[in-house]
Amino acid sequence: MNNNRKVIVFLGDGMADEPLAALNGRTPLQTAHTPALDSIARNGRSGTLLTLPAGYPTSSDVANMSVLGCDLATECCGRGPLEAASQGIPLGPQDVCFRINLVTVDSAGILRDFSGGHIAQSDAESAIAALNAVLGTASIRFHPGVSYRNLLILSGPEFSDAVACDKPDDNHGNAVADHLPRGKSEVGQHTAAVLRDLIARASVVLAGREANAIWPWSGGRAGAIHSLGDRFGIRAAVISAVDVINGLGRCMGMNVIRVPGATGYIDTNYEGKADAAIAAIQTHDFVYVHVEAIDEVSHAQNLALKLKAIEDFDHRLVARVLAACGPDVTCVVLPDHPVPLATGKHTRTPVPVAICGPGFPPDGVQSYDEVCAPHGALGALKGPDLMNLLFARH
Repeated sequence: MNNNRKVIVFLGDGMADEPLAALNGRTPLQTAHTPALDSIARNGRSGTLLTLPAGYPTSSDVANMSVLGCDLATECCGRGPLEAASQGIPLGPQDVCFRINLVTVDSAGILRDFSGGHIAQSDAESAIAALNAVLGTASIRFHPGVSYRNLLILSGPEFSDAVACDKPDDNHGNAVADHLPRGKSEVGQHTAAVLRDLIARASVVLAGREANAIWPWSGGRAGAIHSLGDRFGIRAAVISAVDVINGLGRCMGMNVIRVPGATGYIDTNYEGKADAAIAAIQTHDFVYVHVEAIDEVSHAQNLALKLKAIEDFDHRLVARVLAACGPDVTCVVLPDHPVPLATGKHTRTPVPVAICGPGFPPDGVQSYDEVCAPHGALGALKGPDLMNLLFARH
């Protein structure tokens, strides 16, 4: 039953990192000026949360499902269906939906940019329209999303989700030919072959563009994901720029709040997201504020921009919300997963988490970072532990 607690989660995607020689052995979180994040740790309790357990992809859909208390064994369905849900695209029982990145591949077949140069929305929509015009059929349809993040839906009994696809952001500098889709079993062989054919033909359609290729991955079918209202008796909202998070929120019964100027990059409207969270907590028990920018610059291995994105997250969003909300609102800060600048790839390392509010007395931790958090009183959390701490099980 709802225990009347009001909770705001500040999710800095990819914020956690590892010690860097360029920072004299400190992490970006230790180095950045983050008084708002530190105040949550100082006034509350810290610990860690395992969001990417072994056996699951190291992707943001899995990580955010972990944060929100999903049962990965029964509810993990792939990014494609979640992003389709965000866009209001219905999926039938014979539909398999894949996330499609518009990417940049050089003349030697090497992946150079998983975001196609952070392709402009108009250019992305033009590319998707061109793909549909040449490659689209009654059973093969491309759908535009946000920038490089788009969808491919394969419809028919001949298609399967038993396909292994590598993550594009894990393969910068690698040959595309070494990371093509492949069937997990005999039933997935046909679908993998169709995807490989589409990749080859798309490079012809997109020739001459900066985003000159496609990379399909994280496919799946629409599945049953629990409602937060059913499980915890709460009214919940999500604020994010990207379809995978909004789609997950929609599948979990959360109200999706769209913020003008939320771009999923460093030029996002931080203040708009903060103001939306301040308004939402008045009418909701739980508000999940997701910021993509830190993840994007981490994949790009840009230290200066990661420090700036963390500080913008702290000053322009978290501090603004904290100033407007009283002590009765519980505030939580964490990333969904680390993205170390040394590699630009997601890792399974547990992430630092801090919670302040009623029922979470200070534990002595003075700052929010990867080094201090493991010494906090929350300990090593995993699975649904975080949501069960925040709300009594319904």
